[in-house]
Amino acid sequence: MPDETPQTGLSDNAACGLAYLTFIPAIIFLVVPPYNQSANVRFHSWQSIFLAVAWFVAWVFLVVIGMIPFVNFLDVILFPVVGIGFLIIWVILLINAFNGKRISLPVIGPLAAKQAGN
Repeated sequence: MPDETPQTGLSDNAACGLAYLTFIPAIIFLVVPPYNQSANVRFHSWQSIFLAVAWFVAWVFLVVIGMIPFVNFLDVILFPVVGIGFLIIWVILLINAFNGKRISLPVIGPLAAKQAGN
């Protein structure tokens, strides 16, 4: 009988990319071994979580601006611009994570590196 090498599951690059799909896989990768032992997977998972939090905070901020009289016209301009901006950032991070590259966002990246222990 030939020796079979045990399968460990996803490659690090695949796990890093999947961490950006939503915050749920990111949390799973932070908890489940062997993914939680990889510094790269932990970094991308934390950056994904912090990006989701930043998107939520921006969304709440824009909703609050939309409720203010005489300023709510800005909401019509800002909502699509901010949404497309977050979409572009997310796609860039997703593609680069699947390709094994690490892009650190300006404020979120150092926080993610600190949480990941890098």
